[in-house]
Amino acid sequence: MVNEIFDHTTENMDKGIDALKRDFATLRTGKVTTGIVDNIKVDYYGTMTALTQVGNVIATDATTISITPWEKTLLPVIEKAIQEANIGVNPNNDGDFIKLFFPPMTSDQRKEIVKQAKGMVEHAKISIRNMRKDGNDQIKKLEKDKEIGEDDSKKGQDQIQKITDEHIAKIEEAFKTKESDILKV
Repeated sequence: MVNEIFDHTTENMDKGIDALKRDFATLRTGKVTTGIVDNIKVDYYGTMTALTQVGNVIATDATTISITPWEKTLLPVIEKAIQEANIGVNPNNDGDFIKLFFPPMTSDQRKEIVKQAKGMVEHAKISIRNMRKDGNDQIKKLEKDKEIGEDDSKKGQDQIQKITDEHIAKIEEAFKTKESDILKV
């Protein structure tokens, strides 16, 4: 029973780290990636659809993203969605595809993006701590219901803390990697 709680807590914390990595993908680094447009949705026949599902999105070089929609009628819709997303560039529509030209980042922009990453890290840590609390609450409930003893409850809570510490360390490591990518010129 306690092992199931450990497994469940570990699984949820792993999902929290995966979510952080997805969030990190939306941040701009020295080299642009298509992840920058992952959160942009377009109105596709009345349904809000991810930009990547209505066209081909590729990074043609270190500063350019090219978007070729499956249907030419979507060009103005995509252009408007990109402008509203406020990703720091204006779309260039040539009638066949849209290109996004990203200028080199200034040191101030890099520092601002690092701040955004720190905010994402704090959110992930809060999420991990909430999962720790849930795991500890489940163990305490087992103790209260007399399914495990006080010693087993203490050992279980210590194990949950170890799992939490491991995941917090993984978050810190992911942040250090992302920070170096952002600050690298």
